Amino acid sequence: MILFPAIDLKEGRCVRLVQGDMAQATVFNDDPADQAAAFERQGFPWLHIVDLDGAFAGKPMNAAAVESILATIKRPLQLGGGIRDMRTVEGWLSRGVARVIIGTAAVRDPEFVREAARRFPGKVAVGIDARDGRVAVEGWARLSEMSAEDLGKRFEDAGVAAIVYTDIARDGILKGLNIEATLGLAHAVTIPVIASGGLASIDDVARLLEPDCAVLEGAITGRALYDGRLDPAEALAMIRAKSAGTAADA
Repeated sequence: MILFPAIDLKEGRCVRLVQGDMAQATVFNDDPADQAAAFERQGFPWLHIVDLDGAFAGKPMNAAAVESILATIKRPLQLGGGIRDMRTVEGWLSRGVARVIIGTAAVRDPEFVREAARRFPGKVAVGIDARDGRVAVEGWARLSEMSAEDLGKRFEDAGVAAIVYTDIARDGILKGLNIEATLGLAHAVTIPVIASGGLASIDDVARLLEPDCAVLEGAITGRALYDGRLDPAEALAMIRAKSAGTAADA
C-alpha cells in the first residue's frame, strides 16, 4: 500500500482546500519544492501533485512550481490538474513527471485518454472525483451525469495505470475516507484504485491495511499531514510492518 502525500498548488503556493472550494484555501507552505523535499526526507515513496488553478483553467498554471519540485526531489510524482491534451501529457512526462492524472478530459474525450495510455504505458492515470456518486469536472465546479463506476469501466483494457478516486464531500474535512465507495469502484474494475479524500488519522491507515482493502493500490493524504494529525513516521512504519508480514506469510 502506497501512501501519497499531497501537494495542491494555487498561485504558486502549497495549499489545502475544503471540499474543493477555492475560496476555502489554507496556505501551508509558500515554497512547494521545500514541502516536497520535506516529504522526501520523511520517506514517502511517491508524491501526489495537483495544479488547482490548472484544473479550473483547463491548462497548466503552476508549471514553475512543479518544475521546481522536479528539480528538488528524486522521488517519482504523479500530477493532475489541467491535463487535457496530448501536448500537455508529453510535456509533463518529458520533464520528469512519472505519471499524469487526467480528470475532466476522461469524461469529455475518452479516446484522448486511451491514446495517451497507449503511447505512454504505465504513465497515465484517470482521476475520478465524485459527489453523491456523480463525477465532477472542471476542478469539481460542475457535475456530470456519469457515475464513478461507469467512468471507470469506460477505461477497462485501455492500459490506464491507475484510478485516483476522490469523494469530494470528504476532501479536506478530516472525516475519514469513503472506504465503501472506493472498494465498490475497485471491485467494479480491474484497474488499480487509489483512495483520496478525508484521510484523517493513523486509524485510517490501519483501516487501509485490513484484508478487504488489499485490492487498493494506496491512498492520498493531505490536511492530516499538514496539521499534525497524522505522524508520517508512524504511518510509514505501520505500512512497512504490514508489507513485511505479508511477504513473510507468502
